[in-house]
Amino acid sequence: MAEQDRPAPSSCDCFVALPPATASRAVIFGKNSDRPRDEVQEVVYLPAATYARGAKLKCTYIEVEQAERTHAVILSRPAWLWGAEMGANEHGVCIGNEGVWTKEPVGEEEALLGMDLVRLGLERGSSAHEALQAITALLECYGQGGSCKEEPTPFIYHNTFLLADRSEAWVLETAGRYWAAQRIREGTRNISNQLSIGTDITAEHAGLRRHAQSQGWWSGDGEFSFSKVFSLTHQPVRMEAAKARFCAGKELLQQHAGRITVETIMDILRDKASGICVDSEGFCTTGSMVSILPQDPALPCVHFFTATPDPSRSVFKPFIFVANVTPVLKAMSPSFGDKDPVQKVPRFQSRVDRRHELYQAHQAALGLVETSQEQGQKLQQTMQDLERQGLEAMKEILAGGITLDPEELADLLFDCVDTEIKFYK
Repeated sequence: MAEQDRPAPSSCDCFVALPPATASRAVIFGKNSDRPRDEVQEVVYLPAATYARGAKLKCTYIEVEQAERTHAVILSRPAWLWGAEMGANEHGVCIGNEGVWTKEPVGEEEALLGMDLVRLGLERGSSAHEALQAITALLECYGQGGSCKEEPTPFIYHNTFLLADRSEAWVLETAGRYWAAQRIREGTRNISNQLSIGTDITAEHAGLRRHAQSQGWWSGDGEFSFSKVFSLTHQPVRMEAAKARFCAGKELLQQHAGRITVETIMDILRDKASGICVDSEGFCTTGSMVSILPQDPALPCVHFFTATPDPSRSVFKPFIFVANVTPVLKAMSPSFGDKDPVQKVPRFQSRVDRRHELYQAHQAALGLVETSQEQGQKLQQTMQDLERQGLEAMKEILAGGITLDPEELADLLFDCVDTEIKFYK
């Protein structure tokens, strides 16, 4: 419980909007990944693959049974770990996670990280519900645990998840191996670092209520509210702050209900007054993602990533799943193999330079901006122009006005990153 009582600046926010809240017949997903401010987040594409029956898979800390087939995925992840903070797969499934602390104690024993579960869900789920089933099965089998920061002092939390596809969304909230899920068919929903599922539970762990009774957290009489039963009586500072962010995010979504677009979610992710866009001494928004998932299966899903910190000073770059996607090496961190401090026990006894080329160029440009207001204004304007060009092109593709050949789409994110780096230099 010592970790739960120690204040630490940390946060994340996930958003989803479904018709009729959106301006078009599409589901829109967004997430800010708020992490230690010097942590590098990379964007990685992994193709679909097949594996022999009985094969093993090494996640961040432990091995699990490998699936016989995995889906192609695009991930935004802290460069030191196996999993991901957020991402999408070739079937239009998007997932993001948040850290939470509940009455169920966290343990230092290494298991699956919530970020591992994000990637596993994307690799194994062809729909949001199928991904949820994959995550909950793995959670019940292997549990969750292990340090979530690249530091010698453990930082451990449990997780909530927001999952979306072209037709619906799910909120999945956990406490140890126990969980509850809520299905979202229309409107808007957001999650922050707190439990938010009350009595509207669509699915749950088979032993959830029995466990709550055995711990004396629920009498067994009356309605069962997951958030009331499992939330800590005395919330850590970080979760108290999450209440304000959650309410602010909910209000921002409601303000735009019926006309929410990709730009709306990008603006929300850039909102610093609410605390959704984090820039504190210890933590900042290290990566952001927004996806548009058209309900028409003939239209492609489009996923936008920053791959750089602070969305208010970053460019959202588009990605579409097609054959022969070009790897974006300039947004991928170097690999250190067995020499990586994460792989050695005890872990995190040293640090390595995980900065990728885009990250380095972006940070250098921002350093110059801070010395000149005029340069800063020019940089901001050019970044906005780059992003606007990408957004307009994607709108025309979704409207059927532009038909790009598969080769151009395969190079889309690669070309955008390359253009951005050239601009910074």
